[in-house]
Amino acid sequence: MNSSLLKSTIVGALGGLLFGFDTVVIAGTNQQLTQIFHLTPYTLGITVMSALIGTTIGAMVAGIPGDRYGRRDSLRGLAVLYVISALGCAFATDWTMLIIFRVIGGLAIGGSSVLGPMYIAEIAPAKRRGTLVGIFQFNVVFGILIAYLSNYLIGLQQFGDNEWRWKLGIAALPAVFFFAMLFGIPRSPRWLAKQNRLTEARATLALIGEPDPDRELKDIVDSLDSEHHVGEHWFSWKYRLPIFLAITIGMFNQLSGINAILYYLNTIFTQAGFSKVSGDLQSVAVGATNLLFTMVGMAVIDRVGRKPLLLVGSVGTAFSLAGVAYIFFSNQYQAMLLWCLVGFIAFFALSQGAVIWVYIGEVFPNRVRAQGQSLGSFSHWFMNTLISFIFPQMAARSGGYPFAFFAAMMVVQFFVVFAFYPETKGISLEDMPKKLKIA
Repeated sequence: MNSSLLKSTIVGALGGLLFGFDTVVIAGTNQQLTQIFHLTPYTLGITVMSALIGTTIGAMVAGIPGDRYGRRDSLRGLAVLYVISALGCAFATDWTMLIIFRVIGGLAIGGSSVLGPMYIAEIAPAKRRGTLVGIFQFNVVFGILIAYLSNYLIGLQQFGDNEWRWKLGIAALPAVFFFAMLFGIPRSPRWLAKQNRLTEARATLALIGEPDPDRELKDIVDSLDSEHHVGEHWFSWKYRLPIFLAITIGMFNQLSGINAILYYLNTIFTQAGFSKVSGDLQSVAVGATNLLFTMVGMAVIDRVGRKPLLLVGSVGTAFSLAGVAYIFFSNQYQAMLLWCLVGFIAFFALSQGAVIWVYIGEVFPNRVRAQGQSLGSFSHWFMNTLISFIFPQMAARSGGYPFAFFAAMMVVQFFVVFAFYPETKGISLEDMPKKLKIA
């Protein structure tokens, strides 16, 4: 692990910090936005969902500039979108303007979820790929914690009707920093090889500490040549297993209810009888748990493996969500709500949170990785959009039904992972097609 590899990984993962911050910062503004713009559960769902519409589109198309201009340079464009979105939301004059700039921010989030993990996966050595790509997820949950903490601290400043503007606008600062730092890291060596810029690719491999850059470059070129079939579309029967893996891991990630819970966390606590300040503070506790157990997941993912973590997480999240559902159905034991949510977050962060971006970035061959990463991210964000729109309306009728559904989906995930998911730890990206038996 040399300094250039570490720096490139950290900078590439900064998009994850903005991803996490921008994704959940809305949780601290829902109540005030509802009052100021007279939102119903339906229009509140649209307000939250608006960013996810952009996110879904961004995830779907990010592979195009990622392949054409490179992962690093495309991330620069996303950093600019983050800045525009934060400032636009802060100075929005009406609800429509707020929605437009949230969609722009969503484009940046979706693109980051594709290009950030892809960039890191393509510079990381096989034996450390899980840990290094896991830094992206670490930054996502660190951004979530910062968003909850920022909401809490800004809420103490008594900004009145302008509080929501400060909460949404503060994200411009880390976005500018992200943009500046991207000028100090190299392009992906695998993207350079794909563009036939072999001298630059070898130089980058040497820069990031590859012990035998000539041999590694040869393996990359040979892999690209073996994958090349004129006229073959990436969405073909040949790639059916990685396509299935990318779609299902993205879907189950959201069918756990993770982002619906994070977006509406303050509302969930309020619905259970907690005050606004108490809800904000307990959200920080949930965010801290998310960060801690993401670190645990990162520490063990390359030793324990991806599949065992997903199986353990399925069981733990199912039990925790069932507990939350029981609290709302019975209208008892509200004091246990925080502990059930903390348990859910802990099991999620240890498993799906640590695995998803690593796994999607591993299972596709070099030639089609950008499109495959986009597919997995699209599946993730499309399901996120759907659930986040429906959740406040279902929760308004009965707080327990959404959590019972999420618990059932985690049971289904356990059996799907057990039956169909291969283990990918320690396998180079060039050897992965052999592992997955891609003809």
